[in-house]
Amino acid sequence: MEVPVADPAEPAEAAPANGATAAEKPKGPRRIGVLLVIAVLAFLIDLGSKLLVVARLENHAAIKVVGEVVTFQVIRNSGAAFGMGQALTVVFTMIAAAVIVVIWRIARRLYSLPWAIALGLLLGGALGNLTDRLFRTPGVFRGHVVDFISVQHFAVFNLADSAIVCGGILVVLLSFRGSNPDGTVHQQAEKDEKE
Repeated sequence: MEVPVADPAEPAEAAPANGATAAEKPKGPRRIGVLLVIAVLAFLIDLGSKLLVVARLENHAAIKVVGEVVTFQVIRNSGAAFGMGQALTVVFTMIAAAVIVVIWRIARRLYSLPWAIALGLLLGGALGNLTDRLFRTPGVFRGHVVDFISVQHFAVFNLADSAIVCGGILVVLLSFRGSNPDGTVHQQAEKDEKE
């Protein structure tokens, strides 16, 4: 039985940088395209719904969708969720812009499909509400967000808010599972370090 001997003429394989093992390396293609598709869809659906309800429902009686429990009525919201912080419209605009920058930075090392979906929802929702803050009355950075889905004893919100909440829940679930945006897993990385 012959034992293979390395040819001295062939260069040895370089060790992974920073002591990373093959198990820690991201697997598969980058998922920036998925993030962008989800973000654009969430943004366009939100924008289209707001244009439609402003054109058809503003200054009209609420439309009952599920009895008195769910109705459609246009509300201009200068604050955050549940109408809080109505004097802080400029602050919320800056926060939305910061969220977009953070998501874009994370996207450079994005290999996980679930993370791409979650961040796409967050990005699309943030862009939807930021568009209102920038382009709706009373002016740039002070625009009021169009909310129109009213749930009895809860709040009035829009589809951008829904995308943000769904994306946020998915981020929390992925974090609890130990999943990282680059496709690695927390527990596996910790186990490899101990060995």
